[in-house]
Amino acid sequence: MLRRRLLAFAALLPLTLPVAAQIQGELIVTKQSFEIPSFTTRAGATVPNLRIGYQTAGRLNAAGDNAVLIAHFFSGNSHAFGRYGAGQTAGYWDAIIGPGKPIDTDRYFVVSADTPVNLNTGDRNTITTGPATVNPATGRPWGMAFPVLSMRDFVETQKALLDHLGVRRLALVAGASGGALQTIEWAVAYPEMVARAMPVIGTDRVDAWLIGWLDIWAAPIRLDPNWKGGDYYGGPAPVAGLAEALKIVTHHARDWPWADTIGVKPAEGQDPRRSVTERFAIEKWLDDAAMGRARISDANHFLYLIRANQLFLKEYESPEAALARSRARWLVVPSVSDRVFPIEHNRRLAATLKEQGRQVELVELSGPLGHLEGVVSIAKAGEAIRRLMAD
Repeated sequence: MLRRRLLAFAALLPLTLPVAAQIQGELIVTKQSFEIPSFTTRAGATVPNLRIGYQTAGRLNAAGDNAVLIAHFFSGNSHAFGRYGAGQTAGYWDAIIGPGKPIDTDRYFVVSADTPVNLNTGDRNTITTGPATVNPATGRPWGMAFPVLSMRDFVETQKALLDHLGVRRLALVAGASGGALQTIEWAVAYPEMVARAMPVIGTDRVDAWLIGWLDIWAAPIRLDPNWKGGDYYGGPAPVAGLAEALKIVTHHARDWPWADTIGVKPAEGQDPRRSVTERFAIEKWLDDAAMGRARISDANHFLYLIRANQLFLKEYESPEAALARSRARWLVVPSVSDRVFPIEHNRRLAATLKEQGRQVELVELSGPLGHLEGVVSIAKAGEAIRRLMAD
């Protein structure tokens, strides 16, 4: 009954106010929608009626300078903290965001938004505009006619949302993986607005090696006969190709110790010695995990996310030149066993920032999950985050 009353009251509030409450000690958040009537990309293309979803917690102060922006990872959405209902699944960074937590919602107004071309088009808690969206000019899904977006374009949609909410300065921008790339884009695009930056499991460059890896991630989609050059809406979707793409991502984002927990053994009821079509346990695990994600995802959105990552910081002469624009205080949080953004790249990022006179702390996460440590083990950096936010 209390929850119903709170949600009914929340529905009456203007969108510029936070919609969150505590019920039985849990932070309950509400998914909201924001629309940009006409969004111009950095490359000069126009997207009409661009919609993104977002959630907030805490309250914006009169000066508009106590805001925190959380940017999500490749396959994520805005659900970084809180729950959409009592007893429901918590956001992926709920361990560090909430009342009394390192990012304290009693002190800060925390915002997290879905990106455009978000992968999770089949998830009712994701609001996004991309190739699967109907183009108002044609009445059909955009498909591959949708304009290419970069990480900087993601930042610009977030900037429009923050302007709408009355945010004038960000006490912190933080995010994991693709969210780390957005964090860095924010710090260099709006140096006067970003007081602190916390890139987690991400670094200052997507180099030729990683661009090649990202292309490998995308390849199975292009090989699926149902993809049809991206024009598959209204017919069979390239789910098989998307599942194979997500399988590559899933495996790349983990490390050997994790695989050892499954071991070199046959899948239940199968014998790889008998036929090449029978599976090892790890193959079956990856197949099942990837297909589960593919069923709520869109293949074209996957390809657009790949390109957005490949275009990270490409508006600047070099990563060093980009970072030189920042005025933020930095906390860099890599995973020692990361195979996507290797630890040495993160150490180089921290060293570059120090050479440029920025205040920076490097806190390295260890564990068996590789790249994913920055999502599931962020609580290990809790004390460092408290230090970052203390002054």
